[in-house]
Amino acid sequence: MINGSSYMDRRIRNRRRIALYCGWCAGVVALALGGAQARDIGQWEASDPAIRQWYKSLMRPDVPTSPCCGEADAYWADEVHVRDGKTFVTITDDRDDGPLGRPHVPNGTVVEVPDIKLKWDRGNPTGHGILFMSRSQYVFCYVQPGGA
Repeated sequence: MINGSSYMDRRIRNRRRIALYCGWCAGVVALALGGAQARDIGQWEASDPAIRQWYKSLMRPDVPTSPCCGEADAYWADEVHVRDGKTFVTITDDRDDGPLGRPHVPNGTVVEVPDIKLKWDRGNPTGHGILFMSRSQYVFCYVQPGGA
């Protein structure tokens, strides 16, 4: 026979463990996503204000309330091709990474862009296809070249 008091104590302890575990998982997710923030360390002060505003206004196609990130997460990727129904872009960005505050990704690097990351609803005044990705090369979105 189960003692009612100890049974309830175990249920309370189990619920506390579950709450603690869920809190821990939420913290890990928050830390992981915190690294996805755009890095503006003043490197864009000399850029065209209209272009800077365009970057700031872009929202992710899969999460319309979240920005694609910023210029510090942007790589020119002017070559787009489809293989086996998947979209790939090739990095063509010859700008110096240091002043941009971003990690180096060599020209010619091919990156798969999931369909849900393709952004087709906005023009692009930069003259380049733009791939937004994290330092770990997680793709936030891709904006095709053309269409100011």
